[in-house]
Amino acid sequence: MTSDKMKLLVDEAVTALAPTFTKIDLHVKTNLERVLQAFRDRRVGAHHFASVSGYGHGDMGRDVLDEVFAQVMGAESAAVRVQFVSGTHAIACCLFGILRPLDELLSVVGAPYDTLEEVIGYPLTSDSKSDITGANYAGSLKDFGITYRQVELTPEGGVNWEALAKAVKPQTRMVLIQRSCGYAWRQSLSIEDIERIIQLVKQQNPNTVCFVDNCYGEFISDREPTAVGADLMAGSLIKNPGGTIATAGGYVAGKAEYVELAAQRLTAPGIGREGGATFDLNRLLFQGLFLAPQMVGEAMKSSHLAAYVFDKLGYQVKPLPYEPRRDIIQAIQLGDPKKLIEFCRNLQRFSPIDSYVDPVPGEMPGYVSQLVMAGGTFIDGSTLELSADGPLREPYTVFLQGGTHWTHVAIALENFQIDDLQ
Repeated sequence: MTSDKMKLLVDEAVTALAPTFTKIDLHVKTNLERVLQAFRDRRVGAHHFASVSGYGHGDMGRDVLDEVFAQVMGAESAAVRVQFVSGTHAIACCLFGILRPLDELLSVVGAPYDTLEEVIGYPLTSDSKSDITGANYAGSLKDFGITYRQVELTPEGGVNWEALAKAVKPQTRMVLIQRSCGYAWRQSLSIEDIERIIQLVKQQNPNTVCFVDNCYGEFISDREPTAVGADLMAGSLIKNPGGTIATAGGYVAGKAEYVELAAQRLTAPGIGREGGATFDLNRLLFQGLFLAPQMVGEAMKSSHLAAYVFDKLGYQVKPLPYEPRRDIIQAIQLGDPKKLIEFCRNLQRFSPIDSYVDPVPGEMPGYVSQLVMAGGTFIDGSTLELSADGPLREPYTVFLQGGTHWTHVAIALENFQIDDLQ
């Protein structure tokens, strides 16, 4: 297929998706109103952009940002910190902050994201690593005497509601609810799904902590998991809530007691949320949060656009072109390792940064399989900017995410060398 034909297909997609794009714009407005209300209620001013050095004690801007973030997320408390090196780090702080020896962690939507395997310490899938550096997953939850189970998905890739209704045991201290599909071929969870999961869990054991891995899901809905009963959630600032301009960091939000326990794993008992300087980054963190609804809206449009184009080209896509989005991830099943690599190469060529770089498969810390990634982003690893990646394992699915402008995705798709993918 020539680039002219790809351009015609992209133009067709833009016309067909115009009503969907209009709905997304209205959704962005709703979420921006929520953010603005929090900024006004907390009287955010230019003086909150200032920071402190050293221990970070008395960082007024950081503390007000925590309050703004908690209000936006519908949570009692939040800790937004540049010291979280990734979403996985923020999630690990929540797990280690709350779980104790002999407790059980239960994942209710099958195996979680690859990077949690070494955190949890148990093989999560048939593709799991057979030889983890360090004996017996050293430093993992398993190493501390914490057990793990998972409720497998249905054959169709959905939540197994029947199994979940009787899965929680007296020792189940926490359930892990991963909102996004991760590297699985399944639908990401809607807010309504998450609310139903929490209700089922609490009916069985009201003392079980409901924890949500919220990565890729912020601002997709008009509510967040903590607004529908989640006790705690975590995510990354170089994904949705950083608005593409936060240079690093992550967050935890939820009930105050659990946020403090997670913060004590980030810093130390007795310090908790009181430590962690923001190194003059407060303005970027505030501004990124302000921009986040708009940037997420553009990523949602990008997802619809890519789904339409590759569906027309005959590939399986999830979610489908007109389906409501539950996160910013668009999965495209390519079925061949060469096609996966070529997809990433095509996307990289139209990245603003490192367009000349040739993506090749390689090992990544924390991942089970070799990965190939396209990510010419201004912030290294920013998945709210346009990027794509996938593990080199069957069915060779590429996971496209982000897009600061849907027009950037359109330009990239118009110039895809589609013959490489056929």
